[in-house]
Amino acid sequence: MNANELSPRLQVVADYVPANARLADIGSDHAYLPVALLLNKKIQWALAGEVVQGPYEAAKRQVAKNNLEKLIEVRLADGMEAVLLEDQIDTITICGMGGVLIKDILERGKKLQRLSGKERLVLQPNVGERQLREWLTTEGYTIIAETILEDHRKIYEVLVAEKLKTTAQYTEQELLFGPFLMEECSTIFVKKWQRQLEKLEKVRANLARSDQQLDEKISQVELEIQWIQEVLHESE
Repeated sequence: MNANELSPRLQVVADYVPANARLADIGSDHAYLPVALLLNKKIQWALAGEVVQGPYEAAKRQVAKNNLEKLIEVRLADGMEAVLLEDQIDTITICGMGGVLIKDILERGKKLQRLSGKERLVLQPNVGERQLREWLTTEGYTIIAETILEDHRKIYEVLVAEKLKTTAQYTEQELLFGPFLMEECSTIFVKKWQRQLEKLEKVRANLARSDQQLDEKISQVELEIQWIQEVLHESE
């Protein structure tokens, strides 16, 4: 990957980062995102946070290789502990991990007073999108944009959230599918949920054959199957 070029997944994230942002990229993966944004003169300063020594060293090498040491600070820290008040961060990106882990990172950042609530959050969960949307809603965030895309045969969702004067309210279906993605109902969205429907139908069949009393679990699976069938029907 060229330093100023990103994978399709990270390019979508980059597109949602505001111009002249002061960025905190948590779990920075070689600092690819902040390096590309700075080489393209989109942001003014960035923090790349890594919790493991190896990726931290790799991020430092990538920053040094592109002579960006004055504009990107690489820190070895756990999640939002990398962020300091004097950094004046206005945008946070967290990519390439599970939605529950992203939620936990943000929750801990809030408790440690490293997350003010004034930042734009650009999040790319690999799984657990529903749990992440639920946390955002509970914390008073509004989802202002979403994108679904396929990159190297994997389907990813990117969520953008901010705290606005009026907090949006979402249905259970919108939390599962994504309010924007559900409305757009793109080809990739349909592909994702057709796959999920097949998985859930197998789960339902296995639960039905079980000797254990799993009525509540079966009901939950059947409800989600019903929601998926409805959203796929509307896409036809």
